[in-house]
Amino acid sequence: MSSHLLSVDSLSRDYVEHLMQLAGRMEPFAQRRKVTRVLEGAVLGNLFFEASTRTRISFHAAFSRLGGSVCDTTGFTFSSMAKGESLYDTSRVMGGYVDAVVLRHPDQGAVAEFAEATRVPVINGGDGPGEHPSQALLDLYTIEKEFARLGKRLEGAHFLLTGDLKHGRTVHSLIKLLSLFGPLRITLVSPPGLEMPRHLIDLVTSRGHRVEQRESLANDFGDLDVIYTTRIQKERFTDEMSETFAGISQDFIVDRAFLDQRCSPTTIVMHPLPRDSRPGANDLNVDLNGDPRLAIFRQADNGIPMRMAIFANLLQVEDYIERDAQDVRWFVPPTFGVDDRTL
Repeated sequence: MSSHLLSVDSLSRDYVEHLMQLAGRMEPFAQRRKVTRVLEGAVLGNLFFEASTRTRISFHAAFSRLGGSVCDTTGFTFSSMAKGESLYDTSRVMGGYVDAVVLRHPDQGAVAEFAEATRVPVINGGDGPGEHPSQALLDLYTIEKEFARLGKRLEGAHFLLTGDLKHGRTVHSLIKLLSLFGPLRITLVSPPGLEMPRHLIDLVTSRGHRVEQRESLANDFGDLDVIYTTRIQKERFTDEMSETFAGISQDFIVDRAFLDQRCSPTTIVMHPLPRDSRPGANDLNVDLNGDPRLAIFRQADNGIPMRMAIFANLLQVEDYIERDAQDVRWFVPPTFGVDDRTL
């Protein structure tokens, strides 16, 4: 058990496997079949100083489903940081108000700085282009569930990470987390100038994994198990970069034709979301909607049990989860999306 969740660097394989098992115990509560109140009376400070929908609400819902309550702050405008308050002061004050903090901040390293000033658990909800450890954990949880459904094993699997690998904090955390398992084969494909940072490639190869970099998706990927694609994060571009990447080549687009022609029928497609669905955005194509290989919505759903597991672990209530479990009393639909299928 750790006091904070700031980076995948602090996680051991044993700890990750424990969280995976704990997330499995959270499934009945995440899927609205059971109710637990182990965090009744506890308060979460959900501090998001950068735009977010899924992550913010996912953490909020996870804490609430454990019986806790949540205080939200979104953006700098309504924060005392707009008045010049330091991260240290904000952290110290918040620690006196709440029992745990989730922090998203546009500056890499800001969440770790915030955690230095408090003893209540702090979870990194994304620090600029740095890391997003809870996303990587829910991604791995999704991969394990999808592999179990397909009769596959993580050992020896082939992963394709594509998109903005330079600024994508989700892939930074995921590649480090995957490197704790294996051996794996990892292929990296990104537009020139948006490659995975060299130090992460060196880390993964030093742990015995095979890493290959390619310039486009114009190859055969018939043995591919997982595609993890990310949007081009133009909000992190300099003016010069914005001109360079005004149009992204079709060589980097994951769509139905790419899956049908170059991949296996069992290749899983993942994306951390949000997906830019506007015409010409060149993100993961919407023509895959309804395709059972598209796991992005199951992936998002898996954020609830995983984040519940993180809270239960950090706040030391694991042993009490099932003790007061009750059946839900409200209507819960059999599937959450209109195009969800039974797999």
